[in-house]
Amino acid sequence: MRCIIAGYPFNLTAREVQQAMSGVSPEPITGASVRIGRRVYPVKQVGATVTRQDRRDFSAGEVTRAMTKLGFTCYPASAVPSQAAAPAPGTAPAL
Repeated sequence: MRCIIAGYPFNLTAREVQQAMSGVSPEPITGASVRIGRRVYPVKQVGATVTRQDRRDFSAGEVTRAMTKLGFTCYPASAVPSQAAAPAPGTAPAL
């Protein structure tokens, strides 16, 4: 699928996005997020990884639109998915 991010055209497929994000640990979610496989990532992290552009060069909305068109589930900043808020397996919850 062709999409424009930061003024540059990209031909992305869902499989390419999944491959790019495999093995990448999600950063803490502070804004909009996207579910890729079983993990939830900040959209800015996904955009930077997939496009290799600086995060300041594109908006979260641009990446959210592209990920939605590719079939991924996106969440607004106000709706952090429960899995993203849960501690990682094998870690003790913060007291």
